[in-house]
Order: sequence, then C-alpha cells, then structure tokens
Amino acid sequence: MSCTHDEIVSQPDLWRRVAELSTDPLPADGEHIAVVGCGTSWFIAQAYTVYRERLGKGAGDAYTATEFPWGRTFDRVICLSRSGTTTEIIQVMKRLHEEGRPALLITAVAGGPAAEYASEEVVLDFADETSVVQTRFATSALQYFLGSLGHDVEASAADAERALAMEIPSRWVEADQISFLGTGWTIGLAAEAGLKLREASQSWTEVYPAMEYRHGPISIAQPGRLTWVFGPVPDGLAEQVHETGAELVTFDGCPIAHLVLAQRLAVERALARGLNPDTPRNLTRSVILP
Repeated sequence: MSCTHDEIVSQPDLWRRVAELSTDPLPADGEHIAVVGCGTSWFIAQAYTVYRERLGKGAGDAYTATEFPWGRTFDRVICLSRSGTTTEIIQVMKRLHEEGRPALLITAVAGGPAAEYASEEVVLDFADETSVVQTRFATSALQYFLGSLGHDVEASAADAERALAMEIPSRWVEADQISFLGTGWTIGLAAEAGLKLREASQSWTEVYPAMEYRHGPISIAQPGRLTWVFGPVPDGLAEQVHETGAELVTFDGCPIAHLVLAQRLAVERALARGLNPDTPRNLTRSVILP
C-alpha cells in the first residue's frame, strides 16, 4: 500500500502507549500558555489550546512560528515539531532561550537542533514517521495533550479502530470537493483534515467553523461534494446541507478518530489519482530554510 497507510493503521496502539507517559512536563491548571507549531503542528496546537481553555484549565493560544507575539508574556511556551529541525521553530526556541523564557519541546526525534534551546524535551519517538505526510505523530501528540486533561484515550483508540475498519465509499474517493467543519476544539481537526487531503491527494478542500459555513461557503455545496463535520452538527445544518444535494459526513465517536478516517480518505484519493501519498509534490519532511 504505502508507508502513510501503515502509519495511519498504527495509531490506536500508539495512543495507548501515549496514555502511559508522564504528563508532568505539561502545563499546570491556571497557566496561560502558548503552543507553537508549523503546518500540522499548528492545527494540533489549536485543538489542544481550545480544548484546555474550554475546560477552564487556563487561557491558551496557538501560533504558527513566524507569527509568535513577542510582545506578550506567557506562563509556559510549548513548541511542537516532529523532527525538531524546522527552521522557524528553532528560531523561536533560540530567541526564547536567549530571553530566559523556558520552552517545552514535544518532538519525535531526540536531540535535534531545537533541543539545545529547550528547557525540557518530551520525545514521542515511537510515533515517528517515514512519510512526509504527518499522521500518527500529530494525533499521538494531541492524545498526550488531551490525556493530561482527562480525555479518555482508550475510548478514542477504540473509536479509531472502528474508523480503520470502515469501508470508504467510492463516492467519497470520487467527490470533487470536500468542506471540513468543526466547532470549538474540533476546528483544529477540520483544518488538519483539509491539509491532509490537499497534501496527499491534491484535493480541493475548504475549512470553516461549522456555524460560519452557512455565511457564504455553503454556496459551493452540491451533488458530488462532501460536507464533513467533526463533532456535533449544529442545529439545522444537516437539513441545509441535504437541500444542497451535498453529502453530510459525520461520526458517532471521538473526533480524533474521525480524523483517522479523513487520513485514510486522503490516501485512497491519492492512489485513485495515481499519486504517491508518501511523498507529495513540493513537500519535504521538514522545512529547513537557507
């Protein structure tokens, strides 16, 4: 099949391993945090900070590395980087180090260039990946974050096993457009799903907060297209999508498991188009700037 496929399939077992890790390095309740990442890691940061804040555990903000607000102060900064080699992440961590501001690094590769600037490093090396496309490291990091907040990782893993066993309809593989929607913390998941489909299969995807979809974007909904909702479907939205002729895609389990299904769809669409989902065009495993 592909290494991306194999890495997607491995996720439930990896999440169970994550649940056994100490969460002592993560923020205490009440701390105002910033979580910094690029690409997929930025979307995972969005999901975590919103989930944590809405539980009343403390304010949190997610930033892509180049947009980190240097004029603001935080009780804790977390940098998320699969390889620890991304130039923008290294630059942020170096400056934080120079300013005497501690930063926790969550990575899959120990001792990378960013590590020397970290006050502490959590290494999820068992979740590292061969594929350029991130899947299991990102979801394992999110399970690590959310597990520290009481999220039921075992139930989520069981839901992911259901998502892995589901048949993907040919009409999903052939759909000419997909809109991913979310509310609250699942908006980050919607953004990540949209990115996966674009990266692996060059698909036309769009991403919106679910309630914003009706403020214009629903105009592109029509037969042969999907409206994919992470988490609860807002009242009235299902009926409106049905009226457009588009198909509404939902899932009755953990939204992170629903992301696994979207990852699978990305691979299926890539293969159907004659593309290699492991090595998307114009992309590398890490963005290293000259």
